Amino acid sequence: MRNTKTLRDMRKWRKQKRLKIRDYSYQVPQCENKQIEYLRSNRTETTVTWIGHSSFLVQMAGMNLLFDPVWAERMGLEKRLTEPGLRVSDLPRIDGVALSHSHYDHMDLSALKRSLRMNHQLQMFVPEGLGGKLLSSGFHRVTELGWWGKLRLPGLELHFVPAQHWTRRTLFDINRSHWGGWVLQPSRDGHGKAVYFAGDTGYFPGFKLIGERFDIGMALLPIGAYDPEWFMHMQHMNPEEAVQAFLDCGADQFIPMHYGAYKLSNDTPLEALNRLKAEWKRRGLKPEKLCLLKLGETVKEPIFAGHRVHH
Repeated sequence: MRNTKTLRDMRKWRKQKRLKIRDYSYQVPQCENKQIEYLRSNRTETTVTWIGHSSFLVQMAGMNLLFDPVWAERMGLEKRLTEPGLRVSDLPRIDGVALSHSHYDHMDLSALKRSLRMNHQLQMFVPEGLGGKLLSSGFHRVTELGWWGKLRLPGLELHFVPAQHWTRRTLFDINRSHWGGWVLQPSRDGHGKAVYFAGDTGYFPGFKLIGERFDIGMALLPIGAYDPEWFMHMQHMNPEEAVQAFLDCGADQFIPMHYGAYKLSNDTPLEALNRLKAEWKRRGLKPEKLCLLKLGETVKEPIFAGHRVHH
């Protein structure tokens, strides 16, 4: 996808943003029983822990992987709405970091460097074209992947899959690197289902292709930063589209993300959640398949029937 929005479009969006009255009084709650010691000692079970926004700790086959780890207190001029669910000091020893793309709300260099100080053998898994940026920032073990590329890690496979988005970090590097999602699955001789982290994406036919290739247990899908939809729809899904993406990829459980931490567009966290739950009910989907995590909450695979987190 190429970003085809003009300066005029940007001005129109910013004007609408100023005029819309938004209520940010609702905050995604923190988990009261964070399993920090368990996460540090776990070597066998598959777990997913939501840190906030699109940041997750995923444990599989004894490995600890971070996806799009961001601890930034501000995004642009706006202060973070909620504290991260885990601090960097809470984390177990991180074996690798997978980045979906280079936008600031998905690639936090300061947090990545803190992780590197904790493990000098830290592996970085990034889209094609982004490796040079990481190498120049002091990372030494950097692997680039293109769409449908995969690599083998001890006991598991990591696949880079398509998304509909774009990327830019400076004035001069628009779409100079790629973007996408990640599928983490046990090795073929292992047991368990895949975890699908969609990254940042608009709704597109690729969700069906991903579902055809992988047996997905938990799908981590974005639901925020969609308003105004005339401006955002090619790069961010609205909650209704996210439900369709979940159905397309055939996952067992839907864990929503990309909401609640930063003011990135005109929608609010509560609006996104309400639309998501309304669409879920309208389609008659099983309540236990929708897993609304609190910040810092850990779920294990398989998520037992009946597990549903209410905010």
